[in-house]
Amino acid sequence: MSNAYVIDAVRTPRGKGKKRGTLASVHPQELSAATLKAIQERNGLKPEVVEEVVLGCVSQVDDQAACIARYAVMAAQWPNSVPGYTVNRFCGSGLQAVNNIANHVQSGAMAVGLGGGVESMSRVKMGADLGDRDFNIGNPNIQKHYNLVPQGISADLIATKYNISREEADKFAESSQLKADKAIKEGVFKKSIIPIKLEDGSVVETDENPRIESDYAFLSGLGAVFKTVGEKELDAIALRSYPEVGKINHIHTLGNSSGIVDGAASVLIANDEGIKKYGLKPRAKILSTVATGEDPTIMLTGPVSASKKALQMAGLKVEDIDLWEINEAFASVVLYTQKTLGIPLEKINVNGGAIALGHPLGATGAILLGTALDELERRNKRYALITLCIGGGMGIATVIEKI
Repeated sequence: MSNAYVIDAVRTPRGKGKKRGTLASVHPQELSAATLKAIQERNGLKPEVVEEVVLGCVSQVDDQAACIARYAVMAAQWPNSVPGYTVNRFCGSGLQAVNNIANHVQSGAMAVGLGGGVESMSRVKMGADLGDRDFNIGNPNIQKHYNLVPQGISADLIATKYNISREEADKFAESSQLKADKAIKEGVFKKSIIPIKLEDGSVVETDENPRIESDYAFLSGLGAVFKTVGEKELDAIALRSYPEVGKINHIHTLGNSSGIVDGAASVLIANDEGIKKYGLKPRAKILSTVATGEDPTIMLTGPVSASKKALQMAGLKVEDIDLWEINEAFASVVLYTQKTLGIPLEKINVNGGAIALGHPLGATGAILLGTALDELERRNKRYALITLCIGGGMGIATVIEKI
C-alpha cells in the first residue's frame, strides 16, 4: 500500500440557498469546474495527469443530474481523457469522494486523483430527488422493519436521549456564529476560497450565510421547527424504537441547525509515485478513512462510531487530535459527539461550522477537510479528524496529519 497525500484543497464561498443567494445564478457544473481550474492553476498542474475525478452530490436531478463529476470536467475544459463519477452518501458525500480517491491512490490503481463535491441548494431543492415520495422511499418492506423519521426528529431524539438542552444547543449555535464571524474578519478562509465571477461582472469571495446578529437572545426566541409535526405523528414512530425516552423534547430551530447554501470544493490527492513523477508538494497525509452504520431511527449518531474506528486505524487517541471538524448538521449531533468522546470544546470547529456557514450537502465533507488542513498549518498543529453524521444511520470520518 502506498501513502495518500493531500496536495491542495480549495472551495467556493458559500452562498445562501435561495433564489437571491449570491451563487444562485451559477450552474452547479460551473461551481465545480471553478474549483477544478483553481486546483490546476494553483499547483501548475497538467490536468491530464488526473486519473479520476470523484464528486459528492446528494440531489442528483435537474441541474445536478447525469453524473455531475463528468460534466464538471467538461465545464473546466479538462482533457477528454479525464474520467469522473459521482457519489451519494448523503451529507457525507464530499468526504466520501475524497476518501474514495485516497483509497484509489493508496492501492496503486492511480497516482493522482481529485475528490470533492457540490450542491446548489438554490437551484436543486433538498429532497428533489425523492419526487413525490417521502423519506421512507415508499417501500412497505422498509416501513415494516424500520421506524424511520426525518432527520430533524432524529436530532431532537438525540437531544432527549442524551440530555442535551435547548440552552446548550443555542449557546453552541451562538459560538458557531461568533467563531465564523471572527474567522471571516481575520481572513482565515482566504487561503482556500476561490472567487466566483458572476455574469454581471461582480465577484463573490465571502461566505454569505453567517449572521452575527444571531446571538443567544435571538436564538432562544426561535420556535422549534419539528415540534408541531413531531407531536402530531412523527414522534410516535421514533418512540417505537426508543420508548424509554417517554416524550421527545424538541430543541432544534432554524438557528441551531445547519444553513441551506450553495457551494463546491475540490481536494487534490496523490501517492508517492505521483508526487515524485509530477513534482507535487504534499501538505498532509491521510491516515485513515472510514464509514460506519448506525440505527436508522436515531440516525445521526455516526460521528462517534466513525471517529472511534478512524482513530483506531490511525493508531491515535482522542487526546492526540489537535483539531476536530464535526459537521454542524444539528447542534445536538456535535454536542453528543463531544460529550461521548470527551473532546474539549475548544478543539471543535474552531472557525465555526455549518450552523453559521451553511451545509452544501454534497460538498461539505470536502470543505471541512480543507478547513482543517488550513487551520493545522495556521496553528502549526499535527492531527485533525473530520467527521459527519449521515442520513439513513451512517457516519464517516477521516484523519489527516500535517506535513
